[in-house]
Amino acid sequence: MLYPLTFLPIFKERIWGGRNLATLYAKTLPPDRLIGESWEISDRPGDESVIARGPLQGKTLHWLMEQCPAELLGSRRKVPPRFPLLIKILDAQETLSLQVHPPHAVAAALGGEPKTEMWYVAQTGPGAEFFVGLKKGVNRAEFESKLAGQTVAECFHRIPVKPGDAMFLPSGRVHALAARTVIFEIQQNSDTTYRVFDWNRVDEQGKGRQLHVEQSLASIDFTDIEPPLLSRQTIPAHPGTIRPLVKNELFEVNLRQMAGNDALNLAAGRMEIIGVTEGALRIESGGDTIPLSAGQFCLIPAQCPASTVHASAPVSFLQIYAGAMEN
Repeated sequence: MLYPLTFLPIFKERIWGGRNLATLYAKTLPPDRLIGESWEISDRPGDESVIARGPLQGKTLHWLMEQCPAELLGSRRKVPPRFPLLIKILDAQETLSLQVHPPHAVAAALGGEPKTEMWYVAQTGPGAEFFVGLKKGVNRAEFESKLAGQTVAECFHRIPVKPGDAMFLPSGRVHALAARTVIFEIQQNSDTTYRVFDWNRVDEQGKGRQLHVEQSLASIDFTDIEPPLLSRQTIPAHPGTIRPLVKNELFEVNLRQMAGNDALNLAAGRMEIIGVTEGALRIESGGDTIPLSAGQFCLIPAQCPASTVHASAPVSFLQIYAGAMEN
């Protein structure tokens, strides 16, 4: 019988990263390195999350997918070869490259994988914003002209952001995360990114990062004009409130808020991931207790003893579900 699972984070050094994941979430980062990403739940080849506690400690998420996919995911028409989601926390202390992920229709021809994702803003500093989609009036010809002149950022729709803001990023939506922003990222299991422009940035050896201009131009949806942030509207629930964020064939994400002494019984038979954005909670399941604080995630397998989320003080957390479509 499976049980609620936590995993060891996988840290990724990035030229635009920082040290906020240690400050905000008490993560033990490797010393003297700029960490831009913490992969919290991953089944990428070479980056397979390792179970942190319990009888299966030391086993990987991919091992679970091979040994007991139905117990983990629940009933599905087809078992995917890899866990269908990738969950990250990003610390952007410099602006990321202007980039795009290929849509399903062109990904295979380009040698990549489609990647649809969403961002939830956890912390911001002065000037925090999203570059997302194109400004009104921008077409492909103007985009290519500005790209050749190193001014392509002028084509992007820019949105100031603050904690609690969220954005949906379907494959094909050109985007970038600006400096001084920490986000939670939920995405389909893919790691294909095409950089269209990287601000002429160079590393310690004076080398710029690889660009993928041809692939980017083939992937960008040039009809995607000035997309809005996701709604902040909440719905009364028992207990607390629910803020629906995304629901599509790939994943469903809601933000749940509960007051102190609230308890939430989780639905049986459906895999669920709990990710704490603010505060702390505990998950009780079959006599086991799993404490979670901000920046921590727990995967509740579909075939798991009845589980309950308890809050001793106000808490906000993401409820994440895999959709019906397999990668």
